[in-house]
Amino acid sequence: MAVTGEPILQVRDLVKHFPLTQGALLRRRIGSIKAVDGVSFDLRRGETLGIVGESGSGKSTLTRLLMALEQPTSGSVRVNGREVARMRGGELRRIRRDVQLVMQDPYTSLNPRMTVGDIVGEPYEIHREVVPKGDRRRRVRELLEVVGLNPDHIDRYPHQFSGGQRQRVGIARGLALRPEILICDEPVSALDVSIQAQIVNLLERLQDEFGLAYVFVAHDLSVVRHISDRIGVMYLGKLVELGGNGEVYDRPAHPYTQALLSAAPVPDPDGRERRRRIVLPGDPPSPAGLPSGCRFRTRCWKARDVCAAEEPPLRIRPGVAHASACHFAETHGAARTP
Repeated sequence: MAVTGEPILQVRDLVKHFPLTQGALLRRRIGSIKAVDGVSFDLRRGETLGIVGESGSGKSTLTRLLMALEQPTSGSVRVNGREVARMRGGELRRIRRDVQLVMQDPYTSLNPRMTVGDIVGEPYEIHREVVPKGDRRRRVRELLEVVGLNPDHIDRYPHQFSGGQRQRVGIARGLALRPEILICDEPVSALDVSIQAQIVNLLERLQDEFGLAYVFVAHDLSVVRHISDRIGVMYLGKLVELGGNGEVYDRPAHPYTQALLSAAPVPDPDGRERRRRIVLPGDPPSPAGLPSGCRFRTRCWKARDVCAAEEPPLRIRPGVAHASACHFAETHGAARTP
């Protein structure tokens, strides 16, 4: 689907710090865990923004902030120009009709004591004004058919479905209120590779059919490349690179992105021979004790004194077509070795 119009989701300087305390009784605060630390991006109708990064980069906390399941420490999340963080009660309930979530694990995200019909129709119990009570069962059957399930299985339980079918149930539940934005939190990571492709193809079809915008969070670079229009790379709570699909994958500018792509599997044997693996030393720093300046500098082969003194902002630099957060960003293929 073509990307159109003004942004329907605007994220500005989004921050979420969790307090780090000590002591069983007094709970004295000794620091904070910087899970998300100044993230900004826009999302337009019909667009898919892929968010990638290793475990601990802040991806899941970001999704919870976008869904207003966590209150930000500071910053702004706006849906169609309305600030989500300040909403409460009925106003927040109404905005959640526009933003829905597809969860990671289809085995634990569905209540085993509820039928598929009850699971998909549960949003109508919360938002009763959307569909009249007498029409809900028909609407649920339609949703099951839309996601490729047999509507006659409406009275079955989750354990009677495969993993891929359960994820289709989760997607149908996410579509029930006709949202504008679907937050997909690693929706295929728990599935077999062949089933992953089916779910990704389903999401693409639904995007065309309903005009959806996706925030697609994943750690599988090949899946994100297939489905995304733009890609944001996260490292320790920050976006370190943000650009179009082809720009980020074919001409990565940030050293961390280059290292990630060098580790991605390549099916072509000739491609594997041409590409040199970038092995990063050490482990990522703790989000409770980040280094000064650039937080990637402790593992970066380009690091200089300025990297410890100044934190590089996410911006477009000379010679690079998209935004990156590196003092020495340069565009080249992921095959470049340190």
